[in-house]
Amino acid sequence: MHLIAIGRLRDGPEAELFARYNARLRPPLALTELPEGRGAPAEVKRREGAALLAALPDNAFAVAMDQGGAMPDSLRFAVLLERWLGLGRRVCFLIGGAEGLDAPVLARADASLSLGPMTWPHFLARAMLAEQVFRARSIASGHPYHRAGRPG
Repeated sequence: MHLIAIGRLRDGPEAELFARYNARLRPPLALTELPEGRGAPAEVKRREGAALLAALPDNAFAVAMDQGGAMPDSLRFAVLLERWLGLGRRVCFLIGGAEGLDAPVLARADASLSLGPMTWPHFLARAMLAEQVFRARSIASGHPYHRAGRPG
């Protein structure tokens, strides 16, 4: 699996949290960081979108992390991730910059996920995604999910 993201994560709590969950993954998420765009918001979004698409490997299964995407719970995400991994294509998560993902990126995406309706800092979103991927892989391997028996 691969995470392609706009922005370079500097040392700090977000980087440490991402590193903590990514280190638990076998294999860990490969990380490609792309520079943030400069200029007017529309131009930034266009440039960052073009950079994300250029970094996306051929035949990858692209998952756009977008506020308008699906919001599965952890159990459903585990099922989805296993299905995507079973396709034999490299699963790549795409995180845009402050302006979000450009329309061509969303059009190219094979799936779109949201971490919820609230706005999250893009660097924190990396850590949250890594944690959910770790959780999904744990669920898929049969590790007991601590919320499975929770009353609805």
